[in-house]
Amino acid sequence: MNSSLVGILREAAEHDEIEGIYGALFGIQGLLDEALVDLERETPATVQGLSHTPAAALGSCRYKLRPEDGERALEILQVHNVRYFFYIGGNDSAETAHHIARLAQERGYELHVISLPKTIDNDLVETDHCLGYGSVARFVAMATMDAGRDTEAMRLLEPVKIIEVMGRDAGWVAAAAALAKGREEDAPHLIYTPERPLTLERFLEDVQRVYRQLGYVVAVMAEMVRKEDGALLVIPDEDAEKDPFGHPRPSSPARFLCRLIASELGLRARFDKPGTIQRTAMAYASSTDLEEAYLAGRMAVRYALQGKSDCMVTLVREPGDGYRCFTGLAPLAKIANALKTLPDEYITPKGNFVTEAFLEYARPLIGDPLPTYARLQKVPVGKRLP
Repeated sequence: MNSSLVGILREAAEHDEIEGIYGALFGIQGLLDEALVDLERETPATVQGLSHTPAAALGSCRYKLRPEDGERALEILQVHNVRYFFYIGGNDSAETAHHIARLAQERGYELHVISLPKTIDNDLVETDHCLGYGSVARFVAMATMDAGRDTEAMRLLEPVKIIEVMGRDAGWVAAAAALAKGREEDAPHLIYTPERPLTLERFLEDVQRVYRQLGYVVAVMAEMVRKEDGALLVIPDEDAEKDPFGHPRPSSPARFLCRLIASELGLRARFDKPGTIQRTAMAYASSTDLEEAYLAGRMAVRYALQGKSDCMVTLVREPGDGYRCFTGLAPLAKIANALKTLPDEYITPKGNFVTEAFLEYARPLIGDPLPTYARLQKVPVGKRLP
């Protein structure tokens, strides 16, 4: 997110027709509160440092516009003579930007609204991938590598590990764990995504099969994996909350399944749930992701100056050998309230792992190659005592 902000700031500073650069603290909520800051007052060193700073430097929000909010937002934009409005975020942010763009057009106010596709969920349509996904994919892959070695070492005590990652309705983040796998014994051994319902009997069979083969199991799953009837995998005493947009707040399917494994298979299972650290761990940021985020920020300004509005910057992958990416534009009307899930060809027929096609798609997005870990040969010496 901050790399895109840097791209916007640097590109905007190069155009005389842009007389000022403001930032709204905490997104649309800050705009509604008229909490604006002068970004031209920031030092070059601060702007440079933002490129490798996690989270949202201006602050973030999860706020659903009320009917009266659009008029208030437009009034504030007008009083400050704002003519270019850039909004960085996911599906809900695209919806907000689309609302502002339509209202400005209806009121006859010249405002160029451009959205940037920043969401680790990677679930926006019209773009090959989203800003932030390459970095979270790298984090999940490396966390899975490390957790896999730990589970392998601790298999006599805790042979089963479930890693629960973000992903409300799409399994892009969970699928990225497969990038960690180099050999059959390497984690992950199983991957479950929201695109396929989880049959508990089949899940237990999968765990039992891998355990008998290797002596340990690492499974990765999205936080909103559901049963065949659509119900969440929750402990009975847990209530599912909802965010301001009506999306369920995830409980913990991993916790539920660890109990199930213990009761049905007699195996001790533990789970790791990284939480928000998976989207803020800057040490795992993908170099490709950072470069593309910066490019998208600069191009957003250029598109706006060309008169474009009510659009989102898209990332377009060039066909052919090697990985090359350029930017395009897509109407926000096509993006708001639309969802891109994992295609069928990216999920194995049994629904418990991903295919080589997904790996080919995701591998270029994580930047530098993942580290290579050593594994002892463990050549037996031979027993001398009965």
